Amino acid sequence: MPVFKTPFNGYSVRFSPFYESRLAVATSQNFGILGNGRVHVIDLSPNAPVINELIAYDTADGVYDVAWSESHDSVLVAAVADGSIKVYDTALPPHSNPLRSLKEHAREVHGLDYNPTRRDSFLSASWDDSVKLWTLDRPASLRTFREHAYCVYSVAWNPKHADVFASASGDCTVRIWDVREPGSTMIIPGHEHEILSCDWNKYDECLIASASVDKSIKIWDVRNYRVPVSVLNGHGYAVRKIKFSPHRRNLIVSCSYDMTVCLWDFMIEDALVGRYDHHTEFAVGVDLSVLVDGLMASTGWDELVYVWQQGMDPRAA
Repeated sequence: MPVFKTPFNGYSVRFSPFYESRLAVATSQNFGILGNGRVHVIDLSPNAPVINELIAYDTADGVYDVAWSESHDSVLVAAVADGSIKVYDTALPPHSNPLRSLKEHAREVHGLDYNPTRRDSFLSASWDDSVKLWTLDRPASLRTFREHAYCVYSVAWNPKHADVFASASGDCTVRIWDVREPGSTMIIPGHEHEILSCDWNKYDECLIASASVDKSIKIWDVRNYRVPVSVLNGHGYAVRKIKFSPHRRNLIVSCSYDMTVCLWDFMIEDALVGRYDHHTEFAVGVDLSVLVDGLMASTGWDELVYVWQQGMDPRAA
């Protein structure tokens, strides 16, 4: 399976929703603490297990996340440590990029998510404790959501309801929001430690997962969130990112500071159905392809991006 070497530490990887062989990678120098960043746009070679770089964009600060536009196949947005969001168009020459820099957050932007149903807007999550709503045709955000008491690490649109999203925070809560409402509509006190990631199930719009520093993943039904539907234990350290499968209802993938990527079926007793230990540093970015069933990608602080088919060894040539 192909591997791509980045000059900086990997932070996030995302499959294109338009091209099954294309991915974007967010990286940061010096583990994201200080230094530059780079966004890589890469392509899987159709004839050989090789990853080719299409283009790279340098930033003065680390890049923590990337998200592809759901409406323009060449546009992506990047979350930058200086509090800005950079907008890139790979169809334009390098000197025309970034298209723009959206600078409103007072601290690092840590997470991004593009609206998959409305396809015209995206959300940003920041260490300034807020979430902002943006569209590419406006230079200023449409709205700021402030309720969290600490850093917001992750944000995710509901796959069925175009106005509903969730945010995960270091204040140990997941909040559910409706952009038509003045404040959050639900607060899930999900964990006793910081929550680093959240994601909605792609087949049941009432199911949401949270991942925490407490090493666990919890699945919640928003219709009755007093007790989780499932608790997934098996990581040795903080769970950094989670993603529900776009192809299989009960499947979720996670990556952790224990350097592993895990695959879970949250509806069976022995939920851990796959563990991949190919990274040699913190595994911090993971994604599942919307276009190719079972195609996975991960990145980590070992400066490597792996792309592989579920059930295969990521390191196998």
